[in-house]
Amino acid sequence: MSSDVGFRSERGPVLASLMVTTGLVAIDATVLATAVPTIVGELGGFAQFPWLFSVYLLAQAVTVPIYAKLSDLFGRKPIILIGIGLFLLGSILCGVAWSMPALIAFRVLQGLGAGAVQPMSITILGDIYSVAERARVQGYVASVWAVSSVVGPTLGGLFAQFDAWRWVFFINIPLCLVAGWMLVRHFHEKVERHPHRIDYAGAALLAASMTLLILAVLEGGQAWAWDSWQSIAAFAVGGALLVAFVLVERRASEPILPLWVFTRPLLLTTTLAGLGVGALLIGLTSYVPTYLEGSLGVVPLVAGAALAALTLGWPLSASFSGRFYLRLGFRTTALIGSAVALIGTALLAAFATSPSVAVVTIASFVIGLGMGLLATATLIAAQSSVEWNERGVVTGTNMFARSIGSAVGVAVFGAIANAVFGDAVEPAPDAIIAGSAAVFVGVLIVMAATFVAVLAMPKTPVERAPAEPATA
Repeated sequence: MSSDVGFRSERGPVLASLMVTTGLVAIDATVLATAVPTIVGELGGFAQFPWLFSVYLLAQAVTVPIYAKLSDLFGRKPIILIGIGLFLLGSILCGVAWSMPALIAFRVLQGLGAGAVQPMSITILGDIYSVAERARVQGYVASVWAVSSVVGPTLGGLFAQFDAWRWVFFINIPLCLVAGWMLVRHFHEKVERHPHRIDYAGAALLAASMTLLILAVLEGGQAWAWDSWQSIAAFAVGGALLVAFVLVERRASEPILPLWVFTRPLLLTTTLAGLGVGALLIGLTSYVPTYLEGSLGVVPLVAGAALAALTLGWPLSASFSGRFYLRLGFRTTALIGSAVALIGTALLAAFATSPSVAVVTIASFVIGLGMGLLATATLIAAQSSVEWNERGVVTGTNMFARSIGSAVGVAVFGAIANAVFGDAVEPAPDAIIAGSAAVFVGVLIVMAATFVAVLAMPKTPVERAPAEPATA
């Protein structure tokens, strides 16, 4: 097997396949938001539209660890193809949705597909490329997110402008078909087949407990009060099911989420870093546009451009992250990234009471640079510490942590902002500035806690020798 990295190498077709597959999730992450007003105008249900994002996030989060474990048992290929199929079906149904409740229900199906697509793409890259080779591959994958950060909002706005919002979902059809065809044709695994005992009880308990807990966090203070019976019941039942899950996993022969993931120092600290990454991202993407539009009255395009600096800085530094961790190590690279992101969040919080598009853009770009180094170094450090049969679980746990961080971040930052905004339908500019400033201080605290978690990372050697890829 050639050790070359690139499209012309023997593994090039697989890399191209994974880039197309990654594009599914990357574009979907940005294309819908700009079309929401048009969707609401046709289908109605303004009060329900936040569920378009909540149920997608929920379905994706609760299934990631399940897909990850199944991929360690049966291989990556069948799991990622199932994910692409579910995402394709969900996209078609979303495109023909006749009401807001129907669209919300079909978004769940999309989320179930995304729960397999994103972690499997990252896991396969970890299988077929060595740590040293991934230092170069990161540039290819990062370019997908960079292009999507521009293409996604542009397509969403274009479809919305021409009252063709359904193409926000139909655009996924050719991408799904191409990605699936390329993977079927080019990606081949060598998986040792032997009998498995699938942890059905653990999978069911994990899905049920996380669904209730994430739902309670997402909707607390929004759909119902924190001290309401709905909130108390969701937390109580979800917590009880989580305890039952832990008890089941301790006895399962092949647990769906092995508890050793949380007992190894490297995996524990990188998982905590993933929580921080998820919370920080949701805090910035949710409130930066509102902050600029509400305080300065800028058009959505300008506010989106300021936020795009974050999504451009991230892949830029991610593409160079390999040069850092190959020379300095994973821990040092993650520390540099978290320190840079900490400077960016401090800049954002310090000038929040004096709104400026330039300051927000610069701060977002700096944060993106830091997050690219942090997220890449911690993920690859975790992947490289385990063998093939554990890599799916480890990758899935890191992605799961980011989803949980986003869910908790939505609730916490939402509560902070609402405490300042009050019950006003359209808060005054001063209230928006004060509420956003409070959120940005919260983001700064999250970043500081993430920095502490990275400080606790053990130093691990970086393997430079190319490993035998998992493709035939």
